[in-house]
Amino acid sequence: MSLLEGKIALVTGAGIGIGRGIALRLASEGADVVINYRSSESQALETAERIREMGRRALTIRADVSKVREIRGMVQEVRDRWGGVDILVNNSAVDPRENFLDVTEEAWDQVIDTNLKGTFFCAQACAADMIKKGGGKIINISSVHGMTTMPRYAAYAASKGGINALTRQLALDLASHNIQVNAIAPGATEVEKFAKADPEHDKDVIGEQIPMGRIGYPDDVAKVVAFYASSGADFVTGQVVTVDGGSSTRFFLKG
Repeated sequence: MSLLEGKIALVTGAGIGIGRGIALRLASEGADVVINYRSSESQALETAERIREMGRRALTIRADVSKVREIRGMVQEVRDRWGGVDILVNNSAVDPRENFLDVTEEAWDQVIDTNLKGTFFCAQACAADMIKKGGGKIINISSVHGMTTMPRYAAYAASKGGINALTRQLALDLASHNIQVNAIAPGATEVEKFAKADPEHDKDVIGEQIPMGRIGYPDDVAKVVAFYASSGADFVTGQVVTVDGGSSTRFFLKG
């Protein structure tokens, strides 16, 4: 029997990048996967097709997780069609890099509403179904920027630090319902931005600064998500684990 056989997983921001890697890994472990996206419809549909090729069910739902009404509509659709969520992965995020003095109220709200508020209200909406089912797993995708960061990440770092604190709080609040809540903090990971001709995002340059000699890949994160989602983590809750090749162990990582 597969690790996650019979489980329903909802992954936000699953059309591209780390979210796509997580969705594919959970499907490979036997889960049926709901692929949430906001604007990357073609990529979400491609991810769904790859999951179906594995013999698992896939459902794509467009929803902006910065809006509570859309979150609740998405979770209701999963409830109506598949009976509710067993595993929630809060992955959707935005990360604009701006100098601290240039951050506008609009930019701040976009980051906090998507990254932190979205995580809170997705967890709240899905926890109701998990309680009825007798338990569940919530995995929040944080970042090393929530613990040690670089210039021009003020709003993003604040949102990810908030996710770390929220993870511990939800673990406490939901422990009596047999819902485990954990977070993963990736470091530099090869996603679409590394394909740009941008020296700041050159994966080889960044990889040279990481103790393990390379940047991460989405499946490096996804494999840890699969563990947290499994019965192997039934007594693990309130934890934030870094998946960064050791970069956060260093005093300074040039950004």
